[in-house]
Amino acid sequence: MLKHALSVSAFLVSSLALGQAVKGGDVVVTSFGKDYKSYLSAPASATPKPAVILIHSFNGLEQGYKDLVDEMAGAGYVTLALGWQTFEKEPSDATVKALVEDGLKFLAARKDVNMNAVGLTGFCAGGRYTMLLLPQMKQFKAGVAWYGFPDQGGTAAKPQAPAALIGDLSTPMLILHGTKDVPSPIAGIYSYAQKLDAAGKNFKLSVYQGEPHGFLLSNSLIADTPASRGARQDMLTYFGTWLK
Repeated sequence: MLKHALSVSAFLVSSLALGQAVKGGDVVVTSFGKDYKSYLSAPASATPKPAVILIHSFNGLEQGYKDLVDEMAGAGYVTLALGWQTFEKEPSDATVKALVEDGLKFLAARKDVNMNAVGLTGFCAGGRYTMLLLPQMKQFKAGVAWYGFPDQGGTAAKPQAPAALIGDLSTPMLILHGTKDVPSPIAGIYSYAQKLDAAGKNFKLSVYQGEPHGFLLSNSLIADTPASRGARQDMLTYFGTWLK
C-alpha cells in the first residue's frame, strides 16, 4: 500500500552531518552523438554504491551544483550532474530524456555503481524534469524535486506537464519548495500534492517558510542558510531511505 507524508520546515535545522566532501571532475556523457559536458564525483569504495543523477537549474551547471555533487559523494553516493544545456539553453523534453537515459548507461559502465539503487534529483527546470521523468523511467528508485514546475507543458518542445503523468508514477518522490517562490507559486505545488495524494502516490512534501525560488544557491554557490542546509539533509535522508 502506498503512503505519503507532509511536513513543513521553518528553519529548524542548525547543523548537518553531510559527510566529508570529495573532489570530483569533469566528464563527458555522449547522447545522440553529442558530447555533453558534465560533472561526476564518487566516494572511494571497494563495493558498489548507490548513485544519483542531478539535473541542474535553468541557470546552468553552476559551481554550487558541482559542490553539491562533491558533498553527495562524501555522503556515499556516486553522483553525476548532467550538463543538459551544453548545446541549447532550452532543449526539448525528448532531448533531455535521452540524455538522462544515456547518463544511466554511463553509470552502468562503472564498477562502483549499484544500478539497483539509483535516484534522480533536479532544481528549477531540473525539478520539473524530475517530476516528468520519474513516471516514465522505472530505473530510478527515488526522486527529489527542488522547486519544480508540475503544470508546465503543452508546447511542441514540452508536450506533457508532469501533473498529467501522476497516474504512471510508481517511484517515491520528495518535493522541496519555498513559500515565497514566485516563478513556481506554492499554490501550484499544494495542488500537485493533493493530486498525488488522491492517486495514492508515495511522496513527501517539505515546505520552507519564506524561501524564494532557487534557495539552494546564493551567487552560484551553496547558500549558507538553515533552509539550504535543511533541504540538503532532507534529500540525503530521503535517498538513504529508498536507495539501498
